[in-house]
Amino acid sequence: MAVSYSYSVILEPQEGGGFTVLVPALPEVVTEGDTEQEALANVEEAIRAILAYRRENGMAPPSDAHPEIRHVTVAA
Repeated sequence: MAVSYSYSVILEPQEGGGFTVLVPALPEVVTEGDTEQEALANVEEAIRAILAYRRENGMAPPSDAHPEIRHVTVAA
């Protein structure tokens, strides 16, 4: 029976279109998609692949990270 894991993701719109997706708890996961739906489907696949790799190599799946977004204003 498969175990379910839930991870926070960061969906970042790209200037030229599409999205990049990051998973703070799994920094090795970086993916993208032309649409939000495609990007989220791609990140699910990438998370499954990394969790399988970790399982095969005796590594426990990490707990979710809870990213916080802050705005910083600088004069340049």
